[in-house]
Amino acid sequence: MDRIRLTTAQALVKFLEQQYVDFGGGPERFVHGIFTVFGHGNVLGLGQALQEASGALTVYQGRNEQGMVHAATAFAKQSRRRQIMACTASVGPGSANMLTAAATATANQIPVLLLPGDTFATRQPDPVLQQMEHTHNLSITVNDAFKAVSKYWDRIYRPEQLMTALLNAMRVLTDQADTGAVTIALPQDVQGEAWDYPLDFFRKRVHRVAPRLPRPDEISAAADLIASKQRPLLVCGGGVRYADAGADLRAFAERFAIPFGETQAGKSAVASGCAYNLGGIGVTGNGSANSLAAQADLVIGVGTRFTDFTTGSKSLFAHSEVEFLTINASPYHAAKLDALAVVCDAAEGLKALSAALEERGYRSAYTDEIVSAKAAWETERKRLAGVEYTGNEGEDSIEGSFVPEIAGHLDEKLPEYAAALNTSLTQTRVLGILNEYIPKDAIVIGAAGSLPGDMQRMWNSAVPDTYHMEYGFSCMGYEISGALGVKLAEPEREVYALVGDGSYQMLHSELVTSLQENKKINVILLDNAGFGCINNLQMEQGLNSMGTEFRHRSPEGQLSGELMRIDYAASAAGYGVKTFRAATAEQLYSALEEARKQERSTLIDIKVLPKTMTHGYGAWWHVGVPEVSGSEAVQAAYGQKRGQLEKARSY
Repeated sequence: MDRIRLTTAQALVKFLEQQYVDFGGGPERFVHGIFTVFGHGNVLGLGQALQEASGALTVYQGRNEQGMVHAATAFAKQSRRRQIMACTASVGPGSANMLTAAATATANQIPVLLLPGDTFATRQPDPVLQQMEHTHNLSITVNDAFKAVSKYWDRIYRPEQLMTALLNAMRVLTDQADTGAVTIALPQDVQGEAWDYPLDFFRKRVHRVAPRLPRPDEISAAADLIASKQRPLLVCGGGVRYADAGADLRAFAERFAIPFGETQAGKSAVASGCAYNLGGIGVTGNGSANSLAAQADLVIGVGTRFTDFTTGSKSLFAHSEVEFLTINASPYHAAKLDALAVVCDAAEGLKALSAALEERGYRSAYTDEIVSAKAAWETERKRLAGVEYTGNEGEDSIEGSFVPEIAGHLDEKLPEYAAALNTSLTQTRVLGILNEYIPKDAIVIGAAGSLPGDMQRMWNSAVPDTYHMEYGFSCMGYEISGALGVKLAEPEREVYALVGDGSYQMLHSELVTSLQENKKINVILLDNAGFGCINNLQMEQGLNSMGTEFRHRSPEGQLSGELMRIDYAASAAGYGVKTFRAATAEQLYSALEEARKQERSTLIDIKVLPKTMTHGYGAWWHVGVPEVSGSEAVQAAYGQKRGQLEKARSY
């Protein structure tokens, strides 16, 4: 057998360059590139291999290890999991910084390859710089923490182990039913050790990913179940997008007059203009989807994990005879809610089920309910998009429009907020302007806080695959890093990252990488002077505001002083980003127009009034309200929780 002498790191790079996938349209390169933050644990091994022979792999310089993995995750997500990035970091804190992003990728079932540096396999210099010593077990390193957040984990103690590790890595990274972060820990001495690898190991490998076909008996049982129901409801999940099944879902809905709601991951699989698209469903859903969900006698989940936000903590689907049917490539997710499971690719399942229902001559019993529900929500959406604070009583007043449980606090607080932030803009008004003004084929991205709820409810996606939301892990800090990943995946499109001031403070370092790569992203920063979503949650459940608004410490020693005034535009301008400020609708329109003309990354610092995000529309979320409290408000909240639990399904 012909062999070639390479270091472990060189062999790894050579292997990655030869990986291809074929989803039916011919081979495509699988690994686009590798994000790096170099340190002593990887710069001399993997760094040397990339410098000497990176081949077709593009090497990107990350600024923060968590941020670069978020970018890699967003790249794979926007590529519909058909192309990935690898990420390498150094020993200790560099590797540990990737843990949060690894969990984000795995929770969302997005493939990303992580190559953290590790301590010496020989243990000769122990404890090496940044090594964590466990006196009870010297084989444990920081990288063992990745086991909890990876779909596959391995550590390379000998160069020849790399071969089986990489083949297993590719198996998991291309698995449409059970993918996520793959971690291969690389001790820094082993990275530089050489071995005579078989040349055949580096041949061009094409991983053929065939859609899983449904079993005929499962399709027959599913068709019989649907045929027995009057008002079924589809739930469109992320699996619809990854399977390119948006057109199939739309055709299915139209043929059998079945409406559908969208999860955060499934939103924009089908354009919002479809007559049967009710929009967002669940805790962050809208009035039309949630009202019909409560009346549905059958819920058909397509490519969804049925998270608590989608199901309203298992209380949303309230019909006394409701049953569940799932189409999912994952047997695990297909079994959720004790459903009748059709385990297959979303597109293949919908096509087969459509044919079976045609044979049965099925059509739902809906009359004008779908049209009425959509019209009612559109009226509400337009109202929210136009509400602006005037400081006066009347139709323009904020009171009663947002977060009803804490509306009583608005009269007291809004004048302070308006004066401190010098703004009249509400968060929903900003979203209305953005949805109206930015290009219809632009991609919007978000992740955490109150924006995902407002966006899932209010955002109309005129073009498919233009809504990119990370809500499987709801990870603050994903937004800007993710925008870079999306731009790398689709460089010809405009990308807008919608981010709150809290998330921006946590992580925005990859703004610099976007400038370095000349990949323009547009950051829409909504500053409401705090962690507004969680501040609302506190107050809705009877607590007072504490540690969730950005306030100076008061003379009494509490975080209850004046609101902080932060100029986020100034911080981004220091990097070289083109920045704008907006506190009125007119200023926002002007800033958006100027941002579109720019060729470099932009940031619009928008001051918005706190507590002017949307609230729930008929959905409940189960949170940990204290059972014992001296506060009557907390006691009342606990009583409401117990009442809701009695209505919810227990499994």
